[in-house]
Amino acid sequence: MDYKNSKISAVILLFSLICYSQTVQSKSSGKLKVGYYRRTCPQAEIIVRRAVNKAVSQNPGLAAGLIRMHFHDCFIRGCDGSVLLNSVAGKPAAEKDSFVNNPSLRGFEVIDEAKAQIEAICPKTVSCADILAFSARDSALKVGRIGYDVPSGRKDGLISLSSEVLTNLPAPFLNATQLRDNFRSKGMSLDEMVTLSGAHSIGVSRCSSFANRLSGFNTTLGQDPSMDPGYGAFLRSRCPANSRNAVNNDVLTPNRLDSKYYEALKIKKGLLTSDQTLFESALTRKMVVDNARFGSGWARKFAAAMVRMGNIDVLTGTQGEIRINCNFVN
Repeated sequence: MDYKNSKISAVILLFSLICYSQTVQSKSSGKLKVGYYRRTCPQAEIIVRRAVNKAVSQNPGLAAGLIRMHFHDCFIRGCDGSVLLNSVAGKPAAEKDSFVNNPSLRGFEVIDEAKAQIEAICPKTVSCADILAFSARDSALKVGRIGYDVPSGRKDGLISLSSEVLTNLPAPFLNATQLRDNFRSKGMSLDEMVTLSGAHSIGVSRCSSFANRLSGFNTTLGQDPSMDPGYGAFLRSRCPANSRNAVNNDVLTPNRLDSKYYEALKIKKGLLTSDQTLFESALTRKMVVDNARFGSGWARKFAAAMVRMGNIDVLTGTQGEIRINCNFVN
């Protein structure tokens, strides 16, 4: 082989190595990696997907519940399954029993069912934190056809405190700047915040979460001026005084995880302050418009943002433990 051909071959080899390196990096997230249980418990992800598909087929609302539970887990002490722990008599209340989570969080039984099946064939191998991450992924696939690989290898945390919930989770009345700051504190970008807000394309919120928008404003109807008048009238009809009723988060396609959520914001039919502010604020309006226009692009960003969120402050290696029962530390 002459010098010229040797040089070309070397360039090709270097390019191949770079591509291989990028592929490997894309398959891992920090200390986590896709296929972590491939040898130790190859059926784990299949079992979780079957449990999720069965549950969501019977109750579509559980898809939103599992995605939300993963979010609530990751934003408090990182993605360590702490949201799954039960309160123990004589000790401070656990995250699960915060008024923010109880009774609104749903899907615990799905995690418990998957965990029991996995423990039967792979004892003390698969963490509850990973099962929760898989469940959120499988929920997105089931109701939105959004698929992505979940890097795994998380360990379960040993601490769960109700007192940490309110100070870490973004409240429904926050504006765009406050939401940005909340997500930034977890290492998430502004665009990822707007992208993940699209999870409100499914699920429901109780009347108390948006009651602040229905009265007390200096407008003809007394409602938030950023809310469509007809939509406000509909919400008032569903939410009499002190009601514990719930309303669909998305008025357009409430049972499908898609970008219609952003279209609703454009016509002033976002349910929560934290929803509608994304369109009202110059900080995030263009992102809303782009997500509404390019639904497939939003779906790809949503998948990537879920993976990024799933890597927040994870416990790996000798940290934490593999719980035998997701509700209690070993």
